[in-house]
Amino acid sequence: MASLLRWCSPLRQPLTRALHTAPALPDSTATALQLIRSQPSQYVVASFAGRKYILTPRDMLTVPHLRDVKVGDVLVLDEIHELGSREYTLRGNPVIPANKVKVEATVVEHTKGQMEYIFKKKRRKGYRKTIQHKQPYTRLRIGSIEIPLEQSS
Repeated sequence: MASLLRWCSPLRQPLTRALHTAPALPDSTATALQLIRSQPSQYVVASFAGRKYILTPRDMLTVPHLRDVKVGDVLVLDEIHELGSREYTLRGNPVIPANKVKVEATVVEHTKGQMEYIFKKKRRKGYRKTIQHKQPYTRLRIGSIEIPLEQSS
């Protein structure tokens, strides 16, 4: 009987899989914050004016017009839902406490968007109406994401 041998060309070696070791999971919030702080870049998911935004430092954010702020005012984003870096993510339940992370936004300008046209018509009545308007917006510059060191008591 012929023996059944599996032939493999010398150019085609059997697959050897390298094990990728995942980074160790942090055991507490303080160690998670320390690991995120050690990464080169961070991001946050924050609620502002009723919507959630993914923000990084030096981003320009356009939101609906804020009436009670002036150009140059500094706003503190207090509803932060998620803080993360390339390898680690910390999610709030539903938000991360304000003493764990601090993100500031500076009001850059109050501006208007593109011209919007609204056309109304009633058929067979001769009624035609065009409404034009520009939506007002406020532009914010996101500052640095600060993760303060834990105070030992």
